[in-house]
Amino acid sequence: MIYADNAATTPVSPAARAAMIDAMDKLWGNPSSLYTFGQLAEEALSDARARVAGCLGAEAGEIIFTSGGSEADNQALRSAAAFGAKKGKKHIISTAFEHHAILHTLDALKAEGFEVTLLPVHSDGLVRPEDLVAALRPDTALVSVMFANNEIGTIQPIARLGEICRQAGVLFHTDAVQAAGHIAIDVKAMNIDMLSLSGHKFHGPKGVGALYVRRGVPVQPLIYGGAQERRRRAGTENLPAIAGMAAALEEACAHLEENAAKVSALRDRLIAGLSAIPHAALNGAAEPRLPGNVNFCFEGIEGESLLLMLDEAGIAASSGSACTSGSLDPSHVLLAIGRPHEVAHGSLRLSLSEANTDADVEHILKEVPRVVDYLRACSPVWDELEKGERSYVIL
Repeated sequence: MIYADNAATTPVSPAARAAMIDAMDKLWGNPSSLYTFGQLAEEALSDARARVAGCLGAEAGEIIFTSGGSEADNQALRSAAAFGAKKGKKHIISTAFEHHAILHTLDALKAEGFEVTLLPVHSDGLVRPEDLVAALRPDTALVSVMFANNEIGTIQPIARLGEICRQAGVLFHTDAVQAAGHIAIDVKAMNIDMLSLSGHKFHGPKGVGALYVRRGVPVQPLIYGGAQERRRRAGTENLPAIAGMAAALEEACAHLEENAAKVSALRDRLIAGLSAIPHAALNGAAEPRLPGNVNFCFEGIEGESLLLMLDEAGIAASSGSACTSGSLDPSHVLLAIGRPHEVAHGSLRLSLSEANTDADVEHILKEVPRVVDYLRACSPVWDELEKGERSYVIL
């Protein structure tokens, strides 16, 4: 089986697994306890915090451990919103193609009286700095723009967006769940005030993540109780998961350039090969793009059928479509970049890692065209397109 859905989750690395087992076997004390067992656990917790911070160009005290990227996103947005509201600022800027952890939190904040502006995403999958400048207002409390999109893989001009926010005196948050461990991040150089990440996207365990908060930026807890995480996140820390995440992130960052070079070459081969399929189109610009991300639309087919047949062919991938409440809805990301509904339904995301091989790419390039041809032969929509009864969208 070829695993090509690394944007969804990644297998736990040997380094992360070893760190987790060591923590469970030797560091089972409560990090908040004063006796030796607890202090050994606290030392390991502090070490993990420093290692995560080091991978981001941050200070150890600026890292809050969370249950994952969604919690980190929620805490960042709600903290900035609360701080802004105290100063009479209740306007938030984000983008139309954010992860739902951001969009749904913004919906909740709108119900609480905040005003939200979603920046347009152009057909290349990129946010324009000039659009941010135009959207800023005196009452803007926060700007949140994802570092790299989880579906189409386009990398945003984060340093420039951060610079604009810093000059305007507006807090800047980025959801870096897809970026961390895959592309270089320096929170200081990029003018980032808050950043979210999740361990299972770079070969760490699930259920653990982190929120970077620049020193001096106010943050409020989502979870109240004990004094853990400097009173910013109550609950006994999940040390095995934290240790595993720190080990995975450190390993990923240590091999960032070589992994990116290898995976980008595989990605480019896939893009070139899939581009040869008639009436198929890459979603988002080819560059700047995450090393392992390939996202295509194939006119005349449904993404779910494509996934099921690829699974039978030994390929695990994902689609931009999602089944919500029993009805099929196209990806909000693809709609945001201008793909019409009927085309957005026929999308395929392949996300590679350094574990993938040339042979994997060859197999994918053999099977995807075959399956697309088969599904089109069964499709009444494709029949109408071929007969000229309706016009092609992807030429």
